[in-house]
Amino acid sequence: MLKRFTVVLLIGLLAWAYQATHPPPPSICGSPGGPPVTAPRIKLRDGRYLAYKEHGVSKEVAKYKIIFIHGFLSTRHDVVITANAPPEFIEGLGLYIVSFDRPGYGESDPDPKRSVKSLALDIEELADQLGFGSKFYVIGQSMGGQVVWGCLKYIPHRLAGATLLAPVVNYWWQGFPANLSTEAYNKQPQDQWTLRVTHYIPWLTYWWNTQQWFPASSVISGKPYILSRRDLEILSKFAGRENPHKAQVKQQGVFESIHRDLMIGFGSWEFSPMDLENPFTNNEGSVHLWHGDEDDLVPVTLCQSLCNAILLKNFHGFNTMSYLVLDTYFQLL
Repeated sequence: MLKRFTVVLLIGLLAWAYQATHPPPPSICGSPGGPPVTAPRIKLRDGRYLAYKEHGVSKEVAKYKIIFIHGFLSTRHDVVITANAPPEFIEGLGLYIVSFDRPGYGESDPDPKRSVKSLALDIEELADQLGFGSKFYVIGQSMGGQVVWGCLKYIPHRLAGATLLAPVVNYWWQGFPANLSTEAYNKQPQDQWTLRVTHYIPWLTYWWNTQQWFPASSVISGKPYILSRRDLEILSKFAGRENPHKAQVKQQGVFESIHRDLMIGFGSWEFSPMDLENPFTNNEGSVHLWHGDEDDLVPVTLCQSLCNAILLKNFHGFNTMSYLVLDTYFQLL
């Protein structure tokens, strides 16, 4: 009897472990029972669909053609440039901006093979199908800023310029001074285990961020506890405002959107941004990085170290590095 009970218990534990660590299949937009398709989409090389949204002037009259890459827990609708700048400012500069749902977010199909490189190739294909021409600009915010490093690595020949807005840093990128990386990592006490799980045992990412025993990602829970005083003051100004598109962020499932974002963003990269070569050897373009100097959620010290390393390599295209407090940043945009 005891042996039989032990076998049944073991089978039950194995079944529970399998279910807990294997996310349910995504609810793909346009599929039976899935969310509806409301956005224009392109069909990519592997059959996936990528949803996008156009902003600003038409591309026929545009002076600058830009692809905007949204951040974590966001969609194509969340574009800081258009959200904080009056339409006449956008039109006066002649900006044609296309934002898109990264795979698994919003109405873009999930990509189980998503990687730093595949995201850059998705962007290149989006530009080609929408007729951007041989060169275009990319702007990435937060986790989307991290994607820009992939563009500089894999499609530098297509870029007229690039901008990173408070880009997320991977603590395991090669080239950081060990003491600096450790110091910044230790400032994330609640998220340390989330980051460790994501980096070292990514197949547990879904379980870790859905279980109730240990604290999971503070950003996913909506309680980023290490925001600075000035960041909190800014957020208070948006209190009570409901994002009408919030439900779209995870409508296809949490795993293929935000969890896979974590796995890629904090996983093992094939390169470090500090190893990038200058894509603008003839000064035909530039790379700009903007970061709040009181940002502790995305440690500004590591961004400073990264940029200094790039500049030491005579990366002349990287000719602008700006630090400013976040409220000034919003005013400028």
